[in-house]
Amino acid sequence: MTDITIINAQSIVTMDDTRRELAGCDIRISNGVITEIGPNLPRSGTVVNAEYCVVTPGLVNTHHHLYQTLTRAVPGGQDALLFGWLQTLYPIWARFGPDEMRVSAQVGLAELALSGCTLSSDHLYLYPNGARLEDTIDAARSVGLRFHPTRGAMSIGVSAGGLPPDDLVEAEAAILNDCIRVIDAFHDPAEGSMCRVGIAPCSPFSVSRELMRDAALLARDKGVMLHTHLAENDEDIAYSLEKFGCRPGQYAQDLGWTGDDVWHAHCVKLDTSEIDLFARTRTGVAHCPCSNCRLGSGIAPVRAMRDAGVPVGLGVDGSASNDAGNLVSEARLSMLLQRVANGADAMSAREALEIATRGGADVLGRPDCGRITVGKRADIAIWDVSGIESAGSWDPAALLLAGPTRVKHLLVDGRAVVTDGQIATLDLPALIAKQNRLAMQLME
Repeated sequence: MTDITIINAQSIVTMDDTRRELAGCDIRISNGVITEIGPNLPRSGTVVNAEYCVVTPGLVNTHHHLYQTLTRAVPGGQDALLFGWLQTLYPIWARFGPDEMRVSAQVGLAELALSGCTLSSDHLYLYPNGARLEDTIDAARSVGLRFHPTRGAMSIGVSAGGLPPDDLVEAEAAILNDCIRVIDAFHDPAEGSMCRVGIAPCSPFSVSRELMRDAALLARDKGVMLHTHLAENDEDIAYSLEKFGCRPGQYAQDLGWTGDDVWHAHCVKLDTSEIDLFARTRTGVAHCPCSNCRLGSGIAPVRAMRDAGVPVGLGVDGSASNDAGNLVSEARLSMLLQRVANGADAMSAREALEIATRGGADVLGRPDCGRITVGKRADIAIWDVSGIESAGSWDPAALLLAGPTRVKHLLVDGRAVVTDGQIATLDLPALIAKQNRLAMQLME
């Protein structure tokens, strides 16, 4: 692998242990690892000029449904709450196959890359018409992003009191067997890994207690992480109280779904005792502000979570409930919503950026990512602040206050994924054309 030297950075927002911000410094990279940071470093290998640029760690996306990139702005689901939105979209998703899964994931990951994301999780919980988890893994390899796919599942259909249609659920024994298959085939636990696999039953209203418990046991046996949706909105809380006789936090704790190897998506409606539980057990949260707004779910208590010590990262969620996959815009919205809820000093631009970088990496169990410091992976976003978005900005390092929202250069493990604002790893216009053809076929 070619060595890289990033030179002349206007500002480097390191997100290291002391949160240093460095002016006029360079970064040297070798074999995908940051080897030196400082002024006037010897230039070796490929030289990337970061003059008039702010350099940050690559952003980390802790919750996505990449397949949904093919179903943006679907009529009938545009103004619905969570359960009604799902019931509108399930029949459309049932017509997907491997090609739809792969292309939609490529588009979603390319969109994330352009917004500065270097590491993304994905929660794929339905497998119609021969689709498999490796359809998304292949997509991530083609784009070049570091990937944490999760083998999701639904097992309780509408005839058994669940929400999804019966033709989208799977037998629980088959689910667990396929979890073993994909972990054995694709999970790499090593530092610097480009692909780690998790286990992710979809939600308390689409799988049984037994599957949740068995999934937790299997994940611990295999040494992989656990992920699901939890406490997303008032409907979610009401369902838990009616069906399980307890709040979602208690449900999770009873079934082994707390700990530093677990992260839950949304958690909009966690109460004080649940926040304390997550803080004590170091259970992570994927905060998805735009999706929560779009579905009317509410404002997650991120300020209270952070103050209590809950690990929090950001997620764009699926593009059927967000309609965009721009992670830096998600970070800005996270900051703004906490200010709306708690006052103008509730969250700074730098804290929101920390959640989007170091915070997300820690939630995914990746302390080798999410910070610019010697010995960490060279996942680096370079933002051009010489354009109109930042014109007149007194503090370009406060990136979320003025922009830009599209990255100039993006390196993942020292490899160029975005160069001069363009995806460098695939033919994006051709991919978009294919995505639009697939969407038209679904509409017809």
